[in-house]
Order: sequence, then C-alpha cells, then structure tokens
Amino acid sequence: MAPAVPTTMDRPHFIGIGGAGMSGIAKILAQRGAQVAGSDAKESATAEALRALGATVHIGHAAGHLAEDATCVVVSSAIRADNPELAAAAERGIPVVHRSDALARLMDGLRPIAVAGTHGKTTTTSMLAVALDALGLDPSYAIGGDLDAPGSNARHGAGEIFVAEADESDRSFHKYAPEVAIILNVELDHHANYASMDEIYESFETFVGRIRPGGTLVVAADQSGARELTERISGRHDIEVVTYGEAEDADVRVLKVTPRGLTSEVTVLLGGKMLTFTVSVPGRHYAHNAVAALAAGIALGIPAHNLASAIGKYTGVKRRLQLKGEAAGVQVIDSYAHHPTEMTADLEAIRGAAAGSRVLVVFQPHLFSRTQELGTEMGQSLALADASVVLDIYPAREDPVPGVTSALIIDAAVAAGADVRAEPDMAAIPDVVAGMARPGDLVLTMGAGDVTDLGPKILARLES
Repeated sequence: MAPAVPTTMDRPHFIGIGGAGMSGIAKILAQRGAQVAGSDAKESATAEALRALGATVHIGHAAGHLAEDATCVVVSSAIRADNPELAAAAERGIPVVHRSDALARLMDGLRPIAVAGTHGKTTTTSMLAVALDALGLDPSYAIGGDLDAPGSNARHGAGEIFVAEADESDRSFHKYAPEVAIILNVELDHHANYASMDEIYESFETFVGRIRPGGTLVVAADQSGARELTERISGRHDIEVVTYGEAEDADVRVLKVTPRGLTSEVTVLLGGKMLTFTVSVPGRHYAHNAVAALAAGIALGIPAHNLASAIGKYTGVKRRLQLKGEAAGVQVIDSYAHHPTEMTADLEAIRGAAAGSRVLVVFQPHLFSRTQELGTEMGQSLALADASVVLDIYPAREDPVPGVTSALIIDAAVAAGADVRAEPDMAAIPDVVAGMARPGDLVLTMGAGDVTDLGPKILARLES
C-alpha cells in the first residue's frame, strides 16, 4: 500500500517542475495519487514524462498557472523571490514548501537511506536503487540524475526502503532522518552558501545528528575531509559508524580495483572474507561509490554476496561518463563533472579505460562563484586532457561577477602546460571538434550545464 499523501500535498504546484530534484518528487507524488501541477522554463522529455503520469505542466512562469485549488507550492532554493507564481501563492495564502521538506515527508513511515557528499551522490544513490530493485525489494528512490536503468530519476515502490540523494549545497539535507546515511567525501564547494571548511563540517555534523538512533553512518576512510568529520562525530554512540576505502583501518577495505575496459573488478575485505564483484562503469572513484553502496545495503540486513552481484546490474547514470555514440572512429562521452575533483577523477578514469587514445575535452564552467574560487584548479585538471576547448560560464541561478570569466580557467590550464583554447560560441563547437578529432580519439563534453546538448551535434558533424 502506498504511504498516504500529506493533505497539504494532495494538489501540489511545483515551480521549476522539470529540474532533477523537483521532477523526482513530483513523479512520486503523482504515482501515489496526488493531482500534480507545475511550471518550467522550457519543454523537455521530463515534462512529457510528468504529463504521462497525469501531471499538468505549464511552460513559462505566470501567476495564472497556479490553480485555484492548489494546496501548496513546492520550490527549490533556485527559485527567486520575484517569481510570479511564488508571489501569487503569497497573495493567496497558499503554503510554500521547500523541496527538501517535501522529500522528507515522502520518506515518512519508510526506511530511508540518504546519500551525501560533495561528489558521487547521484552515482551511489543510483547503484543502490538498481541493486535493491534487482533483488526484488521494490524501493522508492529520488535521484539527481536519470538512470540508464530502470529509466527514471524517481519512482514510488511498494517496498519499505527509500533511497534519496541528500543535497548539502543549501543545507537541505538537514531535513532528513535516515536509518542509514552515506557520506562519500567532504570538500569545500557551493561557495555562495559556505564560507569555510568549518561551515561545511558543521553542516555535515548536523546531517549526521539526524541519523535515527540505532542507525548507521557509512563514511569514507580515505578522503581527508570525511576522516576529519568522523573524528568530529566520534562522541555519538547511538549509531554505528562503518568506514570503507583503501585505508588499512577501513571496516570495509578495498583491496584492489582492476580496470576491465569500461568496467572495473573490485575486491573488498569484509568481515575477514574477500568478496569480488564487477562495477559496470570505469574508474576508481566509481568503484569506491559501489563499495559505499554495498556497505549501506549490508547495514539494512541484505546479504553481502547478493548485494554485490546486484550492484553489477547498474549500467550507469546519464551524464556520468555516458557514451553518447561513435562516429568516424571517435567516441563521444558526456561527463557531469564540474568541480576539479570530479574533473580529475573522470579524466583519470577515461585515461585508464582507454589507454593510448587521445582525450579531447569540451568544458563548460558551472557558476560564477565556483569559477571564482576554483578556476585555477579547474584549469589544472584540464591539463590531464590532450586538448581542451573551454566555453563561457554557465550561470544557472547566479548573476555575473565582474572579472570572473572562463579566462581564469584557461590561464591556469596554459600555466599547467595544457593545450587549451576558448570558444564562446556553442554553435561553433561541432566544427571545432571535427577539426581537432581523428579516429581513435575520445571526446568528453564536460560540465553541469547545457554542454550536454552538444554530444549529438558533435556526432552528427563527425558523420557528415
């Protein structure tokens, strides 16, 4: 039986319903029987998928889109105060619910697993969702990206487990009360909301404090920020802390990660016994994500061997080293990486999986604030590519910052010895790449913005 839809959410209106996080909540509510409506800036496959579930989706934002009988308006932190639908809700006294509060309500009465960390949340959440589904446990899940399988970023399942990506960027993960929490890494990011590592640690400590008594924290043993956090929360004795990684003191120790083309074979030491399983995506960081998922599932009482086999069913998430196609002997791969740590990890994974191939990158920086703080490190990451093209900054929710441009990244890349050029015109990219690429090359479109749209266009140009 589906959990009851809270009365205030039986006729919700979502502003920005097409976003990854917002659309997931809308889908689950629709699947539970709510009369879902909302608006988004443009048409998309997500909007069509929501309509197929019975939701009403308006394109553009206008006060008239807000139905007379709406019981609440759901927003994310990206929605500005002057949005006309938000203003109409205030005028009419309709409750406004933050996305994180809506997701927290969906978890009521279930066994939540919340996946947190600066990087890797979407992949790890997806691995768990796919594995639990393969084991017949029919989980509910809400993920910040679309799966290759089972084919959605969210679903209402009949089982008792709910797997959710827990976003630290705006501290919204403080709203959840998980039975099991995963913390993959702790780094400084989201500079508009966090001024220092101390603030980051305090935020993650608050998240850990939300774990239900008797629950479990699965936390990385290798990453310095995660180890520091583990020290900071050592006084909490009502939860079990399980560490994982290559460190000798890890509870679930990664003994070996062996590349097998675009997959990896992972061997772990668990309870004094070795366990080897396959991860169907390349790279050491994805292997570690899989081990975190394994440890979380074990914490819920799932046999390790069964879970390890089921994790092998995971075939990837869109935009996480997703192969878009091949043309003229050139493979085009899409990467969501936008933080230097992610960029380095994906470039190293591709180099390990395709030794001998040239790697060409089309990079689109994401956010002015991130570029201002981490532009130098982004440029240094691009030095791992054989050649790169850097687009203008994708602003997302931010206004321009004087003096902050892609030149910060390009200058750092050149200083690091990289072959890099600027290209402000996205429409020119397919021709630029066609002029650079030769058979056997790999092309990565990299970034969290609309650079992902370039993959099919590059392939079409290569075929012409």
